[in-house]
Amino acid sequence: MGVPRIGTVRDDLRVTQGETKRPSGSPRRRRKTTTDRAASAAPAAATEHPESRYLNRELSWLDFNSRVLELAEDRDLPLLERAKFLAIFASNLDEFYMVRVAGLKRRDETGLSVRSADGLSPGEQLELIALRAREIARRHAQVFLDSVLPELNAANISVISWADLDEDARRRLSTHFKEQVFPVLTPLAVDPAHPFPFVSGLSLNLAVTVQDAETGGEHFARVKVPDNVDRFVRVRRGEESPSQAAFLPMEDLIAAHLDALFPGMRVVEHRAFRITRNADFEVDEDQDEDLLQALERELARRRFGSPVRLEVSDDMSEHMLELLLRELDVDPDDVIELPGLLDLSCLWQVYGVDRPALKESPFVPVTHPAFADRETPKSVFATLREGDVLVHHPYDSFSTSVQRFIEQAAADPQVLAIKQTLYRTSGDSPIVNALIAAAEAGKQVVALVEIKARFDEQANIKWARTLEQAGVHVVYGLIGLKTHCKTCLVVRREGAAIRRYCHIGTGNYNPKTARLYEDVGLLTAAPDVGADLTDLFNSLTGYSRKADYRRLLVAPYGVRAGIIDRIDGEIRLHETGDPAARVRLKANALVDEQVINALYRASQAGVPVEIVVRGICALKPGVPGLSENITVRSILGRFLEHSRILSFGAQNEFWIGSADMMHRNLDRRVEVMVQVTESRLTTELAGIFDSALDPATRCWVLSSDGGWNASPTDGKGNDYQEEFMRQRRGGAS
Repeated sequence: MGVPRIGTVRDDLRVTQGETKRPSGSPRRRRKTTTDRAASAAPAAATEHPESRYLNRELSWLDFNSRVLELAEDRDLPLLERAKFLAIFASNLDEFYMVRVAGLKRRDETGLSVRSADGLSPGEQLELIALRAREIARRHAQVFLDSVLPELNAANISVISWADLDEDARRRLSTHFKEQVFPVLTPLAVDPAHPFPFVSGLSLNLAVTVQDAETGGEHFARVKVPDNVDRFVRVRRGEESPSQAAFLPMEDLIAAHLDALFPGMRVVEHRAFRITRNADFEVDEDQDEDLLQALERELARRRFGSPVRLEVSDDMSEHMLELLLRELDVDPDDVIELPGLLDLSCLWQVYGVDRPALKESPFVPVTHPAFADRETPKSVFATLREGDVLVHHPYDSFSTSVQRFIEQAAADPQVLAIKQTLYRTSGDSPIVNALIAAAEAGKQVVALVEIKARFDEQANIKWARTLEQAGVHVVYGLIGLKTHCKTCLVVRREGAAIRRYCHIGTGNYNPKTARLYEDVGLLTAAPDVGADLTDLFNSLTGYSRKADYRRLLVAPYGVRAGIIDRIDGEIRLHETGDPAARVRLKANALVDEQVINALYRASQAGVPVEIVVRGICALKPGVPGLSENITVRSILGRFLEHSRILSFGAQNEFWIGSADMMHRNLDRRVEVMVQVTESRLTTELAGIFDSALDPATRCWVLSSDGGWNASPTDGKGNDYQEEFMRQRRGGAS
């Protein structure tokens, strides 16, 4: 990239923020926006033009993160919970750029003309993303500066600058800098003898301009803020009480001591910046003989991915910004200028302050009644022989249900084999420890570890090797597919017979996230489910290509087709006059056009369709002639809504599983949906829908134009998650 002329950089940035005219002489071609396309096209109904049937998935995701930001803006929430949502928003946006924006950039730069379902080219999507992302990123920064930070200060939890410190505090922190920080810093100069240093993705850096006192010449240097220490330094000020806390950003501490890094030079300017790089990669599974080694090679390359975003302080000089753009090879459209701190994911450290009054009251998951302690202890296996059990996390304890099931299987001398899929698990996983114990006890143990689980690859490679060393049969799934299903099969000898016990869930085998994510799971000894899981594991570990199952739908062959068949079944039954015809769907995302089109057909036939989606939704509800019988709502709260549940009213079928309604889940992953058949369990699943869809439940409702509106409109209403916590607390008392 050439050196931008003075004025070009920020002029370009202003254009992307809404101005319609690019400066004369600018070499950059203005992309045609969707606004331009809409202005040049005659109005048409959504049923006439296929691209008008869908909302853009990337913009829908940004809308989801905007809803997360609304939680941070909600003054009815405890203060530290609002800070937590600011941190979540920041981490979410980082990943969006590393994966989704990176993928669009790759397509745009290689000239791929593949358009999204709503008719946009990669370049058009990137322009719209830049506008929307910049808007919500600045709003995010202002929520912290104008609302959360002043309230933290008022609560004696301060994020302060060096200028706020008294002499005593400065003296103590200067000693801390000299002893703990200075030795690990490496200022890197930029001149003909020192090329611009590589800046790793997501690292926080100081761009520094210094002036030679003798010659007057100015020089640039980069100082990386250490990423292996806490972002904030705790500051003790005077007679501070234990309830008080003050935090100094590490970059402020370094900036205050730049003279120690550049002795004899005058510091002219120092500003923070942060770059985001493409973290997506592909492994050619057909060419690489050892998938594990190939993946490790690609992980090592991830930090060298091409840049997709540059965040800078909004007071950075034009000259410094131009240098960063040139040396980092960043497009001016990919710059986000922000006031205050960069990377507010650091607020997790602030959230860790021990101030219970400023957080949600803790909720302790309750043991499911089926597994509750009795005078005569009963094993999980004895319980499941009496009937299926549906667990709803985090309200029902994971550790006393699913984890106990696997641990008892590992310890039970009658258990012959355990087969399990592992997509993501915790760092000190009791699940993995139980599988190791089972293998050491001589049981046959098979673990399918998905080493391609994005951003958990390194951890899963470690677990795979640990399991192999313990004698567990470790497999990595099928070539070209990620194994995302959540399944466990236990084979037990009972007298002269063999009985199979199963767990199929919507969430990972991770005890930590099971306390934060809302999920459901089925524990069963039903012979047809056991036979299905046996066939599934044979497919995953061998060369079976079985596509038909008894009570399972399995992607990539059967989930989409099975769901569409059942939607069409509701249409047929509605046309015969069945008043129970209705489709209910709860998922993280709804993007797949074939599923959406089936839901549109249901709506056009008069079948009510009710959707609860946490994140992305490409379906347009409420469009006359297309989707007037479809409603879409989103629920966000203290727990991450993660369960996938489907209900088909006239057919009286309920399904749960791991699959979202997305291309990657339905075409490029092994996913499992299981039918829940026992009436007492389907009543529980219906209760989840009834609560989520209650008009009095606080949520966001999607309109036909793609806007999300809070409901009820008065800001009041019932908290869906609080209702389940209240039920469990009442049952436990």
